[in-house]
Amino acid sequence: MTPERQAQGQPTPALLFDTLNAHQRTEAIKTAIELGLFTAIAEGKVTAAEIAQACGASERGTRILCDFLVINGFLTKQNDNYALTPDSAVFLDKHSPAYMGGVIDFILSPAVVDNFKQLTEAVKKGGTAAKEETALEPNHPMWVKFARAMAPMMAMPAQQLAPLVDPGANQKLKILDIAAGHGLYGLAFAKRNPKDEVVAVDWPNVLEVAKENAEAAGVSDRYQTKAGSAFDVDYGGGYDLVLLTNFLHHFDVPTCESLLRKVHAALKDGGRAVTVEFIPNPDRVTPPQAAAFSMMMLGVTPAGDAYTFAELDEMFRNSGFARSEMFELPPTIERVVISYK
Repeated sequence: MTPERQAQGQPTPALLFDTLNAHQRTEAIKTAIELGLFTAIAEGKVTAAEIAQACGASERGTRILCDFLVINGFLTKQNDNYALTPDSAVFLDKHSPAYMGGVIDFILSPAVVDNFKQLTEAVKKGGTAAKEETALEPNHPMWVKFARAMAPMMAMPAQQLAPLVDPGANQKLKILDIAAGHGLYGLAFAKRNPKDEVVAVDWPNVLEVAKENAEAAGVSDRYQTKAGSAFDVDYGGGYDLVLLTNFLHHFDVPTCESLLRKVHAALKDGGRAVTVEFIPNPDRVTPPQAAAFSMMMLGVTPAGDAYTFAELDEMFRNSGFARSEMFELPPTIERVVISYK
């Protein structure tokens, strides 16, 4: 089919073909990360032969992989020389402080990917079709892998969140970090303000990762932990902030509201709950990355979802909060909802 016919709106199977073969894109980026291909190019290896030697791979295989990465926007090519795009230079070169290649250890792990081999059943059921819904059980090793693998991806939004919520960083805040994982969100506040104190809640094995990061950040003297389920742990009270980062999407509305009532009780008067989520617009199809997160939740959780701001606002109001406001968190694809007691 000619480009002219496509431009005139003639039907084309191109999208179908690309989608059926999309798994090749996933495996290609995974292979490139595992080989250290982007780092080799950053170090000055620019031809297929040079990159192949640096990565311990065949020249033919490397040439085909690099060309495929050019087609998909991860590399550029001039004559026979390859180069990194700005995004690849920031996120896929191991020398970059924002390197994110390690996220494949979680995002592409069997615990996540295998769920989508049963997507037809999940659609029929309305939730994950996994035979054993063990991911939400105490001490599941998946969440330790999540805490370690996803920390690079969460570093940027964590650094952006703290000044958005507490621009002055000049008053002592008592902060509760629910489902803290790697702990980077709470630690971002503590690093900006030497008066802040953080209490992190998560499973015991996951909190070991958070404590390691607190030690590395030099704030372990102001970092406490409460081990156990966020639904069962006694939070205590008097908190200025409660952080709910990438947590509510795992659950249905009634479950979220039961948690939020507990959060409301833990906040002092005038306190705020700070939610970071993939929040689609009311049409539920834009922006694409946030809207598509609903599919992830369909595949891996019994009843989770990517909630709109209106849905989140209603949850918080039903749980006793006075009002909520939404903020963008550029350059990330997530949004922030601040809810006031």
